[in-house]
Amino acid sequence: MTATDERDRADTEAPEGPVLAEGVDEDPIESNRRLFEGPAYITVAMLATVYAAFHMAALNGLSIRNMTGIDIGFLPQFPMETWNFRIVHISGALALGFILFAARTFSGEDAKESRALSLGTLLLAIPAIVALVTCFGFISQINSGELPQMGGLTTWAAFPGTEIYATEVRWFGIPLLIATFGAIVAGWFEARDRNHFAAADIVLALCAIVVAVYLITVYGTAARNSVGTPFVPIGIAFAATAGAAMILELTRRVAGLALVIITAVFLVYTFTAHLLPGILAVQTPYNWQRFFGFVYTDAGILGPTTAVSSTYIILFIIFAAFLQASKVGDYFVNFAFAAAGRARGGPAKVAIFASGLMGMINGTSAGNVVATGSLTIPLMKKVGYHKKTAGAVEAAASTGGQIMPPIMGAGAFIMAEITGIPYTEIAVAAIIPAILYFASIYFMVDFEAAKLGMRGMRDDELPKFRDMAKRVYLFVPIVILIAALFMGYSVIRAGTLATISAAVVSWLTPHRMGIRSILKAFELAGVMSIQIIAVCACAGIIVGVISLTGVGARFSALLLDVADASQLLALFFAMCIAILLGMGMPTTAAYAVAASVVAPGLVNLGIPQLTAHFFVFYFAVVSAITPPVALASYAAAGISGANAMETSVDSFRIGLAAFIVPFMFFYNGNLLMQGAEVVEQGRELVHTAPHWYNLVRAGVTALFGVFLLSSGIQGWFMGGRAVWYLRVALLIAALCMIEGGWMTDLAGVVIAAVAWIIQRTIRPTANATIPVRGAD
Repeated sequence: MTATDERDRADTEAPEGPVLAEGVDEDPIESNRRLFEGPAYITVAMLATVYAAFHMAALNGLSIRNMTGIDIGFLPQFPMETWNFRIVHISGALALGFILFAARTFSGEDAKESRALSLGTLLLAIPAIVALVTCFGFISQINSGELPQMGGLTTWAAFPGTEIYATEVRWFGIPLLIATFGAIVAGWFEARDRNHFAAADIVLALCAIVVAVYLITVYGTAARNSVGTPFVPIGIAFAATAGAAMILELTRRVAGLALVIITAVFLVYTFTAHLLPGILAVQTPYNWQRFFGFVYTDAGILGPTTAVSSTYIILFIIFAAFLQASKVGDYFVNFAFAAAGRARGGPAKVAIFASGLMGMINGTSAGNVVATGSLTIPLMKKVGYHKKTAGAVEAAASTGGQIMPPIMGAGAFIMAEITGIPYTEIAVAAIIPAILYFASIYFMVDFEAAKLGMRGMRDDELPKFRDMAKRVYLFVPIVILIAALFMGYSVIRAGTLATISAAVVSWLTPHRMGIRSILKAFELAGVMSIQIIAVCACAGIIVGVISLTGVGARFSALLLDVADASQLLALFFAMCIAILLGMGMPTTAAYAVAASVVAPGLVNLGIPQLTAHFFVFYFAVVSAITPPVALASYAAAGISGANAMETSVDSFRIGLAAFIVPFMFFYNGNLLMQGAEVVEQGRELVHTAPHWYNLVRAGVTALFGVFLLSSGIQGWFMGGRAVWYLRVALLIAALCMIEGGWMTDLAGVVIAAVAWIIQRTIRPTANATIPVRGAD
């Protein structure tokens, strides 16, 4: 017997004893994450803890001075000025990220250290220190009172020919760029053991601090009013260039090349747009100083994406870290096994249930796959699923976690920031779409199990539901979060209360959170936040390009032209753009970019703002299972051992019914908890408050439509395989249910009823054909 046969046999053997999830809450170790030991670990752990705790304190207005009256000069006072807070937020993540994540992945074998290169790279710290000392000189000059005042602000006359301009170029900008780009390139070649600091990363962390010190200093003067104009100080352009380069490099390290490449395309577009034809063209070219003097503002990197990552996202990452410290993730998965494991194809149903629960506290599709898939994928293989199908089911289910209220993978917070719609309204609107998504995956999985004659898991293989029910109090932090939001508390206060309750509830479990566990949770949150902060900052660069060039408005005009021919065609076009923009990108960044490019065009079509943004958000989410670049599917393939492309195609097939859902809530606003009627004159949709009857009818008919669509795709209907012409009829019936009108719903029900009668009475075989005679 070959090794492959042995492994396949092992995969199909039933496990002995009950399946209990363990380690779901463990922080996954990336292949380029450094694993420090001893004093180095303590130092990095302290930095991560302080970084996360700083955000918790800042968001709740806590400071040593406010609580004790003791004034410690070098500590920030809260509340911090908005731009300063976001600058510190990004620079802290950059410094921590470069120390923790290497420029190259670590293989199983120890690489030969390049000590000579490391020593040479350390010399790059000299220009970085020169730039930092220059910043302190600027601070001293501004605080001296010698510079003129204008409107209560100190002026910063960094015009060509002035001493300030020369100093910014010679002693700040050029040294900073030398250190930054030199360290980035050196990091690609420097080899250090996994438990050692890299010289290049230390220099980059220092450069991130230099950028923050300069920007906070100069943005405190009247020079802040000149950003985006030809009069912006050249030092801001230098700092923004170094900052953007470090953001791109850290994004490459923690999220891969896809987002970096897309951002690079937008950057190239900025400087070549005046040479392009059609809607891509701009009238006047942008030079380096004007663009980079604009991008590190609240219209770019410090804009909506960073506004959300520095507040709501990091707060809920801290909340998730506290839940993980009390082993709530293990409980969620075990609860899912106890509730759904007995159904046919049991582990696949568990994957859907567990992924929905984990999605409430997990920020990414791929992270959800790793957390739950490590247990559910091997079990799916054991009960008979092909390895590619097992990975595909987990990928599709985990992707749905991003649509699951209340946290929704941080997408709801960005949507609230961009649209101004209250977060609670967005979370409520997500309920029915989330149900429809998971229902579509459930039907696809159930019909697959029925076709293959799969069994569920035995009682002795599962945790006891009675035991799980006794620990239902572990849901209390999430209940408190939801209750606080709907009682009118702010998102920050609700998240803080939920975090505190997670620590309190842990005392009812064997994993009680004392001081050490709380500090560990903050450390975990600091590390977990790095990826999403880098991704949001990188997406901010794209938002800055769109804002400066106006390409989003021109795309909206194009969408209006397409809608003149067909509104459905315009929606399909918008869907394709949202999916393409999201391929290879984390959901948060995918939605942020698509919301800047696609959503304004949909709103201009007369589509309500909430519907337009949900349409875009939904497809940005499902891009994680859309080939050829499907991040969630790739993560699942790594666990299942299947081919990544085959897994992504299969996950697309399993999630295919879910792709219809956004068109459903476009045609029927009741699915987003809002009534809508079309005004006869013009394109604008006027909202009415939904009646409970309309909500129920819309939800039931949409669920029935998803059921029919899944039946048609899988070829299984009412207890048996469906012949091809019945499958076509089921697909037509499902499409009739999309619009939500009385006539279309009735037509869909009639077609489905006829298909059911044929299936029950005639019972055609699945491979039956319709004979055609007389063709000769």
